[in-house]
Amino acid sequence: MLTTRLKQLSQPERIRKTAIWVVSIGLLFFGFYNNLWRVAEQQWFKNHQRGTESLIIGRMVKSRQDGIFSAGGLTGSGMQKEAQGDWINSDWIVEQYAAYHHTGSFPNYWIYMSQPGGQGIIFSFLDKRIPLSPKIKLGVFYVLTALLSAIALTYIIGWFYEEFGLLASTFVLGSAVFSYWLTGFGKNLWWCLWAFYLPIIAVMYFLKRQRVLKNRQFIRFGILIFIAVSIKCFINGYEYITTALIMMITPCIYYAVLDKWSRQHCLKCSLAAITGSGIAILLSLIMLCFQIGAVKEGFMDGVAHVIYSFGRRTYGEAEDFPKKYAASLRAGTMEVVITYMYGVFLDLNNYLSIKNAFLSNFLLKIRYYYLIVLFAVMSALLFWHSNKAMLPKRRQSYIALICTTWFSILAPLSWFVIFKSHSYVHTHMSFLLWQMPFTLFGFAVFGSAVITWSQNRRKIESQQG
Repeated sequence: MLTTRLKQLSQPERIRKTAIWVVSIGLLFFGFYNNLWRVAEQQWFKNHQRGTESLIIGRMVKSRQDGIFSAGGLTGSGMQKEAQGDWINSDWIVEQYAAYHHTGSFPNYWIYMSQPGGQGIIFSFLDKRIPLSPKIKLGVFYVLTALLSAIALTYIIGWFYEEFGLLASTFVLGSAVFSYWLTGFGKNLWWCLWAFYLPIIAVMYFLKRQRVLKNRQFIRFGILIFIAVSIKCFINGYEYITTALIMMITPCIYYAVLDKWSRQHCLKCSLAAITGSGIAILLSLIMLCFQIGAVKEGFMDGVAHVIYSFGRRTYGEAEDFPKKYAASLRAGTMEVVITYMYGVFLDLNNYLSIKNAFLSNFLLKIRYYYLIVLFAVMSALLFWHSNKAMLPKRRQSYIALICTTWFSILAPLSWFVIFKSHSYVHTHMSFLLWQMPFTLFGFAVFGSAVITWSQNRRKIESQQG
């Protein structure tokens, strides 16, 4: 798709766009792969989400030992003794990596039943086919995952470049490169960050090519969404699924405002998106229930687990679950949302050595509520400046961008609110959701506001001159 689009451009534009892609992929890849830009503290980067990733390592050991589809193909942890508890501990984590590196095996296997584990199946297949040492293969998997994550985000950055120009896309790229949480997740084998962005990329480029959808194109649109959501669910399951789905819809909001879609057009587009994603999720859940049933006593055990997991992560009654879930189930929704607003987007203490506690804790730690305020101010400035200086066509693009940005905040909020209990517990990772895609659109607003401000300044100066 990228090659075809490049051939349609003039040579200077082709060179410019190729350069942007190369620079973007390079900057993101090296940040994701080894934290080259020192965005995160190195020890945190090294160990972040190592526990969940160990489920992929355990799956590869199990696949090597008993076959790729043994234990229903589900991810999990191998162990010498029967599992005690319902989650991995630090000893299990070390055992998974040791067994993988030294071609060990386990008599017992604890399965994680809350997602299909497609990433484990794929890495197990590659592990069997690549004739290299385990250490080298694991390095290859990290490179592949970091590269796919970098390419996925570059597709989004490329869309911003085509819609709003170089400066706006540079702001978006900078926000991705210096995101503490994107850096931490970029190469993790469990999360496969790229899969979260696949649906929005599919919708972005489909709607960019098909600005006016006709009846058959609505069907193609629904099929495209079905495929993209199916891949997301297969690769990393239902992790942050509401965020991924709302993120997928954000380009629809942009083009609906830009092209002034009719109510009927919006309804058909929404119906196609809901149908495509709904069928994808339903089929994925059915597959998961069969996988669980292959390990347990039947399909209904899978259904029971899905219902149990949903209640435990949302608003189930505390009395119906083990005591360790009580605090999260009883937590207030606003309390959870505020916690995530105070999260750190970028810690400048990694670059500056300032001993003043106030500066270090409040000014140098760029928190998400700082960004929310910043984006609100920049949205107002962009709206004001674009009305003063821009041609009607460009003004409509900026209005569409502003509307889409504030719609996109619903993507992270949807998970914090609907999956409140999960969010209460997982404050070590769910800040990632602000980048899906709220901060990306927010920094596009920032860059666009700078553009319109500079154009107004030049216009005033030329008039005065």
